[in-house]
Amino acid sequence: MFDDSRSRPAFRQIPADMFAFTTTDRADLHTAVMQVFGDAHERLVAALTFDEILAALPGVGWYEPVADSSLDYTLGALHKYGLVERTQNHSAHYASAAEYERRNLHYSLSRKGEAAYEGVLHAVQHLSSTGALQTAVLDAILDRLGELHDLLSADGSPDRRIYAALTELEGHLAGLRASTKQFNGQLQRLLRAEGTDPATFAEVKQATIAYLSEFVTNLDSRRHAIGDAVCRIQQRGVTVLHHRALRGADLPALPGDDPAPRWLELRAARWEGLCAWFQPADGTSPRIDQLADVARRAIVALMRALERLTDSRRRGTSTAADFRALARWFAASDSDDAAHELWSAAFGLWPARHTHLTHDDPTAVSATTSWWDAPAVPVSPLLRTTAQVDKVARTARVRDTAEVRRLRRDRVMAERVELERAWAQLATPGPVRLSAFAQLDPGSFARLLELLSRALSAPPRDGVRRAATADGRLVVALADADTARRAVLHTPHGVLSAPDLLVSISEARSPGGLVAGLTGVEATA
Repeated sequence: MFDDSRSRPAFRQIPADMFAFTTTDRADLHTAVMQVFGDAHERLVAALTFDEILAALPGVGWYEPVADSSLDYTLGALHKYGLVERTQNHSAHYASAAEYERRNLHYSLSRKGEAAYEGVLHAVQHLSSTGALQTAVLDAILDRLGELHDLLSADGSPDRRIYAALTELEGHLAGLRASTKQFNGQLQRLLRAEGTDPATFAEVKQATIAYLSEFVTNLDSRRHAIGDAVCRIQQRGVTVLHHRALRGADLPALPGDDPAPRWLELRAARWEGLCAWFQPADGTSPRIDQLADVARRAIVALMRALERLTDSRRRGTSTAADFRALARWFAASDSDDAAHELWSAAFGLWPARHTHLTHDDPTAVSATTSWWDAPAVPVSPLLRTTAQVDKVARTARVRDTAEVRRLRRDRVMAERVELERAWAQLATPGPVRLSAFAQLDPGSFARLLELLSRALSAPPRDGVRRAATADGRLVVALADADTARRAVLHTPHGVLSAPDLLVSISEARSPGGLVAGLTGVEATA
């Protein structure tokens, strides 16, 4: 039979109920019993009886009394999940039927149960551990690579030493990867964190900066040394290395498939992982360089965070807080005149009283010269306070802009009234055809074209195109009635000919009604 377990992704090879014992209402007792089996495996005890399991529960921290029925239910549930195997011991002697019923069955972890227990242990260890960037691991990897090269170069070197050195190398690489990923996660959380105690927060970040700086120091030289060591072993032959390590592994001959091909495949995958970290075959950037970049960027980010923390200590408030307070004062102003006075007091922007000043020699600078290019004209400090310059003559009067502001305000109000009238004229009681807008003034017609352009530019959803005006007040919806009729609209500027679409223009309070109305009209069209 063909086994496709190797071709499937790793996460699809995990049974769905492997960790179900940790999610039930009796998860505590289930986990305690699994730990009893795990401790028994540590002591090389193959199987346990019912009484041995019950007696071992206090040893794993379970001090509550357990009824026989509860323990029997737990063992049955673990057996149902495929985590525990039950066997009968027919070789023992039993004094009574009750003793036979109690001691006949032996319980032990199945292969699936061993994997589930190791997974729980790994999760608990990961939650309680702390990631680190250790240069000592890089030195250990370099030492093991050098040892493997010497063993491959020497004639008659034992295969078992090659196996041991290769196992240590893979262990150091796995430790480097796990610690690096965990430390990177902690580092990113630290960069996003906002400490409640500024003093402690600054101390932690300063210590992290020192830690990262120490790791980055001489990292390039270590990376190049490890990359050279990998190249030397590849010249000797990675396949030779793995086959000699296989002979030194002394794999047992178990019933079933030969474990050697799978073992060699795993070694090759881990060697590729080592090359990806230090000497990629495709010429891409090694992961150790990416780690160095992450560390350097983290140092810069932490230093900026410390700088912001120092600035916040130095200042009683921030610029953002000042602007928020000013915005509240503007919102509380009684009139426009009070708001203008507040603006002038906050920003000190007064009317320009120096634009009339000229050079002593007016012919020195051409009248067509730009203000950006012209030389500066000295301005007296008295001009701001007394409206006078050093000369005896008074400055020109400041031009009164009240009339200009009134005209601009009237023009804006007129445009607003025209827009309101256009919106009121274009609003429809429901879905209508485009030909219904035959009688429109030029202003309303321009607004209609704007709405149609917005709607036609939107992607269709369920056959309806929807869009809103710039202020979000009106919503226009278009639907194709699937008809060959065309709408012809005559305007002073020309004639518009377009498909006679279904158009609905209304307030933005009920978009659901628009869609429903258009759908109903489309169905009956």
